[in-house]
Amino acid sequence: MKIAFPNDFFWGTSTSAAQTETAFDHQWKGFQARGGFLFDRTTDHELRRDEDLEYICQFGTVYRCGIDWSKLQRSAFEKFNEKTTDEYKHFLNKLNKRGMSIILVLHHFANPIWFEKNGGWLNPANVAAFGNYAEQCIEHFGSYIFNWNTFNEPNAYANCAYVLGTFPPYKRNPNLTIRVLRNMGKAHSQAYDLIKKSYPKSSVSISLNTAYFKAVHPLGRIPAAIFDAWYHRLTVRNFRKMDYWGISYYTFMPFAPFPVTEVDNPGKLAKMGIPHDKMWGYYPQGLGIILKRLCKIRRIPVIVIENGICTDDPQVRIQSIKDYLKVIHDTMQSGVDIKGYIHWSTWDNFEWNLGPTYRFGLVHVDLETKNRTMTAAGEFYAKVTKDNAIEI
Repeated sequence: MKIAFPNDFFWGTSTSAAQTETAFDHQWKGFQARGGFLFDRTTDHELRRDEDLEYICQFGTVYRCGIDWSKLQRSAFEKFNEKTTDEYKHFLNKLNKRGMSIILVLHHFANPIWFEKNGGWLNPANVAAFGNYAEQCIEHFGSYIFNWNTFNEPNAYANCAYVLGTFPPYKRNPNLTIRVLRNMGKAHSQAYDLIKKSYPKSSVSISLNTAYFKAVHPLGRIPAAIFDAWYHRLTVRNFRKMDYWGISYYTFMPFAPFPVTEVDNPGKLAKMGIPHDKMWGYYPQGLGIILKRLCKIRRIPVIVIENGICTDDPQVRIQSIKDYLKVIHDTMQSGVDIKGYIHWSTWDNFEWNLGPTYRFGLVHVDLETKNRTMTAAGEFYAKVTKDNAIEI
């Protein structure tokens, strides 16, 4: 069966600067991830921009990417480093000339060391510092950008950095997340207004990380409900100014009665009969459920801003793309206004605390040489983006 998408539906892929460029002076530099890999040299993107551009341009007309705040701005309120600024401008210009529209992410989990030393997102005074950073991004890069994500997955960041303690600054105090999300929300509002002042026609939002939390044990009902409310509704309350829902979705998390993941409970999902990838339970239908629910809260357009699967098998990735696009198409038929689909990720990256062996890329990256190879999944997705349709 062939599923066709509307003529104005757009396709693309996504990466983040910290996960693809060699670490500069942010708080992830030197972190030892699973398997002993150091967060330092990631994928050499800054040395291979022209090569990576050729892959990017095969996957639709939109590229969602980030910039390294620590490399651009060496201290609070300092003017951007001229060399780094020029490098980014040159690359963004090349993308535009190849017909690529750019979604720019201002904050993707990585804070400069100077920002962390001043209290990070727990310090309300740092909202102004982020505002200055955003203002300079608008000044230097705004003419290349059609759409902005001020923050990537602030709920995932707050959860991992201040509840689970797996991200810097490695805190385990749920109460701190309220302060963190409040300050990030204020910074978002400030950046939103600055962008709209200079580029009123540009769309602005965040990427909200979503997950399908479900009790599979009677005692899991309350924890699942608490997780769902905290993860989705608490974040949304702090980010009022959004032109669209920017949604990322990867995860089905069963509660039995505690949350079960492949990362923390290897083999348990299989014993429970739950499909999964290398990280989480796999349930594409959860995306449709989440989208319908969020659009009842706030009826604005949607962009599936990140979606993918953690696997080493390109055929599994191909099936996942089919599964998710079927769900997205069905959800559109139900009345949800979905504007586009951005696949994560263009090429394999350094998956934060888990390291580079947790792969999401359409393009394979060799762990040692950093050489790139197009995968069968990449070829498949490239065809989908050209055809604006998929055979399932």
